[in-house]
Amino acid sequence: MPTAAIPNTAEAIITRARDIGPTLRESSARIEENRRLPEDIVELLRGTGVFRAVMPREWGGPELNSMDQVRLLETIAQGDVSAAWCAMIGMDSGIYSGFLDQDVARKLYPSPDMAQSGWIYPQGRAERVSGGYRVSGHWRFGSGSTHCDVLAAGCTVYEGGRPVIDETTGKGLWRVVLAHPDQYEHIDSWHTTGLAGSGSIDYRADDLFVPAEHSFSFAEPVRRGPLHDAPDAILRKMSGIPLGLARAALDHVREVAEHRVDRETGLAWPQDHRVQQTIAELEMELLAARSAVYTTLERQWEALENHAERSGDERVETALARLHAFRTARRVVHRLFDLVGGASVYRLKSPMDRWLRDANTMCQHAVAQESILQLTGNVLLGGKSASPFF
Repeated sequence: MPTAAIPNTAEAIITRARDIGPTLRESSARIEENRRLPEDIVELLRGTGVFRAVMPREWGGPELNSMDQVRLLETIAQGDVSAAWCAMIGMDSGIYSGFLDQDVARKLYPSPDMAQSGWIYPQGRAERVSGGYRVSGHWRFGSGSTHCDVLAAGCTVYEGGRPVIDETTGKGLWRVVLAHPDQYEHIDSWHTTGLAGSGSIDYRADDLFVPAEHSFSFAEPVRRGPLHDAPDAILRKMSGIPLGLARAALDHVREVAEHRVDRETGLAWPQDHRVQQTIAELEMELLAARSAVYTTLERQWEALENHAERSGDERVETALARLHAFRTARRVVHRLFDLVGGASVYRLKSPMDRWLRDANTMCQHAVAQESILQLTGNVLLGGKSASPFF
């Protein structure tokens, strides 16, 4: 698709994402069976403006704020959850570029529509050498790495065979290195229950040379502003996926309810008090979770725009809202799966089975784990944050 045809504003990109929803829904079974995004779906996302979504305005990009990023992913997830997961990772190109020397970044990302991928936590080793690093390691969860243009790998920096200690954290110095995906060995490990179409395979490197300028630290932004002045920029948009999944599931069951009659009572579902109460309760839970996500992001964005000091409570509230969104989506899908009953289990007849597996799998991500409560609770009770992201 010619670059000129790709939308380049938040509203235009989100509108296009809404337009491709039916195609994504129709392709969901194929995406899942493929265990990665098919090439036509990758190009559909690229042509929708997904991968350019966070590219800076000075480069001619749309530079979506955190709230619009969530809206975009929420919209895509209503079509297909694996596609939304890959979109979430792919648009990190615009965020990562803000931590690099800008001349280097323009060469590394010569097009605004380049997809990013990679596991950023320091599972690898980067030995400091003249001009850069010798990188070795094995990384998991390379979502979208089967179609990405740039692949990241989180590393602990070593020098002379010994770990370099970060004076700020007292831990090994954490650096993210960027290279072309062909420079890594890819391991077809993604045989999972949910998010099956995300292609989140393992990858590895052995003594790969990466120039120093192709690496960065989240603690050292080059491009300043709300997208880069807080370390959680890559996490803020994630809530859109569980919110979109829960919305899709609720809309589906409400549509099913129009023609459903209870086998035992003979009562039409729209008149069944049990169904009415369940749908209303789940809509209430989703409404509250969604409101928390957008409200906390808006407060964070405003504070960052105004360079305002944020309290501990303010720094952790986005993480808590995000965790709640993931947990709420899983609860919504589980309750709806049970409500629909036996019809939910047929993969070819109902999306409920896939949504249930997607909801369970996405809640295994670090942002949805119980440890988030301990980390944020520590801050709420006056402790120092042990997380690099808040």
